[in-house]
Amino acid sequence: IKVARGFGDLSENSEYDEAKNEQGKLYSRIAELEEILQHVVIVDESNAPTNVVTIGCRVVVADASGREMPAYKIVGSQEADPMHGIISEESPFGRALLGTKEGDTVTVEAPRGAIVYTVKKIER
Repeated sequence: IKVARGFGDLSENSEYDEAKNEQGKLYSRIAELEEILQHVVIVDESNAPTNVVTIGCRVVVADASGREMPAYKIVGSQEADPMHGIISEESPFGRALLGTKEGDTVTVEAPRGAIVYTVKKIER
């Protein structure tokens, strides 16, 4: 902003306008990160049961035809990356899996209808 002010009249200074817009975006992102940090919850996996799906688990499921799907890791919403098999516990799939054990069957509501999965393996 300081450099952009040196380019002359602020009313016609596009560099200054762009710098101010960028500053606004940065302040907004800082506020967002501060909000996230104020509500963070640390999950202690050392006391979590190993036979139940909880946050931090890797889960292998099979569809109704018995075909195994790739392993999914259940995480908090800020860490989710569905393209890499990292699923939020707040997603319909993650919510359905939480609390299940190996052999349990879950039904996930999807846009094309209900899909049934069987939990095959739970890993920590």
